[in-house]
Amino acid sequence: MKISDVDMKVEVLVMPVADVERAKEFYGRLGWRLDITPPGVVQFTPHGSACSVQFGTGLTSAAPGAGKGYLIVSDIDATRTALLAAGVEVDAVFHSGPDGPVVGLDPERRSYFSRATFRDPDGNTWLLQEVTTRLPGRVDPGPTSFTSSTDLASALRRAAAAHGEHEKRTGQEDPDWPDWYAHYMLSEQTGVQPPK
Repeated sequence: MKISDVDMKVEVLVMPVADVERAKEFYGRLGWRLDITPPGVVQFTPHGSACSVQFGTGLTSAAPGAGKGYLIVSDIDATRTALLAAGVEVDAVFHSGPDGPVVGLDPERRSYFSRATFRDPDGNTWLLQEVTTRLPGRVDPGPTSFTSSTDLASALRRAAAAHGEHEKRTGQEDPDWPDWYAHYMLSEQTGVQPPK
């Protein structure tokens, strides 16, 4: 077996914190699930994520605030609004421009371009990144799934909008719209060419 054939999945990120109880309150406020763990370890799992976050006494020698993680979201505006409502300070949304970051959503709302950051009480940074369509080759084109009802609903909304454009182009109603939606939604996840 070659190393490239061995499945490896990120399971846990360790965040360095100074005050475990304060961090526990913060991550609980994010709505993340508190998992059962051994004594001295606190673990939270973000909604829809297969990877968890741990902190606790002696888990890392990194200084509190040195951690950084990326959170992929399907709608950065809705996510930012929900975080603000939960009392989390979130920086303004920005996108990548030719000369660096530019305040505001990506004008074309391209996948991977719109971002925002927030920090936990220790200063560990979380970068939110809006991803609606995966880059080709980024995800195994085999099995696909939606990790939450929120992601599935967002995918259905994008498919409905794209299908509306498809029907305008063809000038006729599409009775096979469920097949079209399914193909479109899977193409977003796997990075293959969507239907026209």
